[in-house]
Amino acid sequence: MQAQKPPPLVAVVGGSAATRQEIAAAESVGRRLAECGAVLLCGGRGGVMEAACRGAKSAGGLTVGILPGADAQEANPYVDIPISTGIGGARNTIIALSAQAVIAIGGSYGTLSEIAYALQFGKPVIALGSWHLQRAGHPPAPIRRADTPEEAVRWALS
Repeated sequence: MQAQKPPPLVAVVGGSAATRQEIAAAESVGRRLAECGAVLLCGGRGGVMEAACRGAKSAGGLTVGILPGADAQEANPYVDIPISTGIGGARNTIIALSAQAVIAIGGSYGTLSEIAYALQFGKPVIALGSWHLQRAGHPPAPIRRADTPEEAVRWALS
C-alpha cells in the first residue's frame, strides 16, 4: 500500500492588530484554503491569524498555530493544533520553513520577518495588501501581489 500524500500546508501571516478589510480578507483566505483541502498554518493568536483560522474552521478545515509562548492557552479559539514554542518571534522561522507557501495579509514588522524568512527559504510569498520590498540596485523581492483572497489561495496552491 502506498502512503497518502499529505495535504498542502499554507501559512497565513499578518498582524494581531488588523483593519476590518484585513480581517475580512484573512477570513476569506482561510475559508478558501479549507475548501481546497489545505491545512492552515499561522502564528495562532489574534487579528489576521484568528480571522484566517475562523474562516478555515467555517469550511471544516484544519488549523495549526505556532505560538511564541509556552502556554497553549494563548491560541485563538479556532486553532485545532496549538504548538507552544517558548521562543518568541523566532517562531516565525518555523512558520516560514514549514509552509509550502506564505500568504501575507497586512501586517507589521513580525509579518515582515515571516516574509523575509520565507523568501530566504525559497518559499513562494503572496501579498494581499502587505509589504512591498525593493532595495536600490537590486531586483524587487519575488513577492506576488494578489488582488483578491481567491487569487492569493490559487497562487499559494499552484
